[in-house]
Amino acid sequence: MKKLTPFLISCALFLGVAACNDTARTDSAAPDANEAPAAPTAQTTQESLEDSTSDTRRRQLDADIRAREERTAALNQAPGERRPEDLASEVRSKLEANIPDGLLTVEANDEGVVTVSGTVPDQNQLSKIEPLAKEIYGVNNVVVDAVVAPPQG
Repeated sequence: MKKLTPFLISCALFLGVAACNDTARTDSAAPDANEAPAAPTAQTTQESLEDSTSDTRRRQLDADIRAREERTAALNQAPGERRPEDLASEVRSKLEANIPDGLLTVEANDEGVVTVSGTVPDQNQLSKIEPLAKEIYGVNNVVVDAVVAPPQG
């Protein structure tokens, strides 16, 4: 027994070390951790852009916003109790879903004032910013610092 115990302990240690050196991969086609990722092709980039502006993505974002609002209602949070980060995140999602061509940033403060900055491709989208942001529970005022700038390229 005295010889068997050290042998079993050393086997367990060896297997533990071997397991720690194994790189986790979710798929056999997943890149090795030491490989540099390949640059996306133009086709992949275009497909990604189309996916991000699709109706499915818009519905997902709207569903996410509804879920957040339901959570807020379930917690009985008053508008002034909402965290600025939550307001900014919800407004950002709402704008992303409805103004997909905009390059916008969103900031919020403790008083429920949301500031939207960046660019949109046309005046119609610029005029959508304030009413969309005000749809989010807890937004008291919207400051639009965004400007119209046609897309380059």
